[in-house]
Amino acid sequence: MKRWVFTLVPMVISLGTLQMSSGLGRTSERVAIQLTPERRQLIGLRFASVERREVYQTIDTTGNVEPDEQLETDVQTRFAGWIDRVFVDQTFEYVRRGQPLFTVYSPELASTEQEYVLALHARDRVAGSTIEGVSEGADSLVRAAAERLRLLGISRTELTRLARGGEPRNVLTIHSPASGYVVYRNAFPKMYVQPEMKLYMITDFSTVWVYAAVFQDEIAAVRVGERANFSVDAYPTKSFVGRVDYVWPQLDSATRTARVRIALDNRDGRLKPGMYGRVRFKINLGERTVIPANGVLRTGKHNVAFIDRGDGYLLPKYVELGPRVGDDVVVEGGLFPGQRIVASANFLVDSESQLQAAIGSFVPPPPGVMASSIQREAKASATLELFTSPNPPARGKNRVRVTLREPNGHPISGATVTVTFYMPPMPAMGMSAMRERIDLVDQKNGVYEGELKLESGGTWQVTAVASKEGRTLASKQFSLSATGGM
Repeated sequence: MKRWVFTLVPMVISLGTLQMSSGLGRTSERVAIQLTPERRQLIGLRFASVERREVYQTIDTTGNVEPDEQLETDVQTRFAGWIDRVFVDQTFEYVRRGQPLFTVYSPELASTEQEYVLALHARDRVAGSTIEGVSEGADSLVRAAAERLRLLGISRTELTRLARGGEPRNVLTIHSPASGYVVYRNAFPKMYVQPEMKLYMITDFSTVWVYAAVFQDEIAAVRVGERANFSVDAYPTKSFVGRVDYVWPQLDSATRTARVRIALDNRDGRLKPGMYGRVRFKINLGERTVIPANGVLRTGKHNVAFIDRGDGYLLPKYVELGPRVGDDVVVEGGLFPGQRIVASANFLVDSESQLQAAIGSFVPPPPGVMASSIQREAKASATLELFTSPNPPARGKNRVRVTLREPNGHPISGATVTVTFYMPPMPAMGMSAMRERIDLVDQKNGVYEGELKLESGGTWQVTAVASKEGRTLASKQFSLSATGGM
């Protein structure tokens, strides 16, 4: 059996929990602790400094390439008629501004052109009339007929041809109003068309839009004018740079994301509508206070950091966090530049802090705090020895024995001896706190025994308390490792 021997004092020191303001009107349930150099090395404790520097928030997401709607042009007629010939008869054919698309026959157009020609002839016949108002009337008829043709979409070139003596045409050629690719075509020979019908859509791909999906917890950082980089697998070494030109005011309720539109220069034509790629925003947040992301423990209710006060003293502190920036996180409150904090093994440190708060163990004062009252200890009044069987204890049933003796070696009988095994909660492993307590039975001659069942292996915090006639004879806490799985 393994044996631990402790010399205890007749006074019970209890500092209680550290009353630490979180900035949120709550009291901490953790206490300051002290770790020896050996313990710090055993758990791999590392430290980092709280820094104040310029930081950038990087947001990575995905996006799709789509045409720039502002560069789309629809082709329609302003009159009803029948399509005669079609010159551009396939989608995604490139056309230039002024290039013929199709011809259309329209009785309405033909009659209006005939009226215009007749008005021109009538004006020529009365051009030399001396009768007041005749010439002005003929001119007004010509202007009215020309205006009707312009409203029907007839070009100035066609009007000039008619004015020079050209014959009215039954078939009119419709030309492309813009340069670009035909992304939609609904013009076919012998088809009857009306003004409300869209016959072609022509799009210029010199500029394209990329629609990115940004989650709601990051959308506040994305603003119009922010720079964005877009990359696709087709060009692994190329990064396309654009600017955010619109952020949707509503989120997608299914994905909890907002659409962000990025305009990209595509004069080289490498980006094709429908492409899927990666979007990265690198947003300058200015000068902020930051710590390593591993330097804070997120408990669900609080964010806790442990400040190094020197000589192994660690002080828990609630902190308010901002966005994550790479391997760091922005601190909005609770820490100050220049402080040193724990940057690893925070979970183990937090468990130790909660344990000390739960069992009310002694916490050495931070540097500079007078501890003379603690140092003035009375002489030892009892010696406590604890044994376990098996040794070391294991998961399952264990036999616990305590011997209690006076400093001169005489056994102490008739005392009340209580032993408590405590293991703090481990949220990351889904384990709640465990506590096993046993009142040992006096076996006479200063020996006290009892049976204790441990639900798990691992490190347990043990508290042994002996009292008699309302007076505490001994009280001590220590760590004990049990074998077996958790």
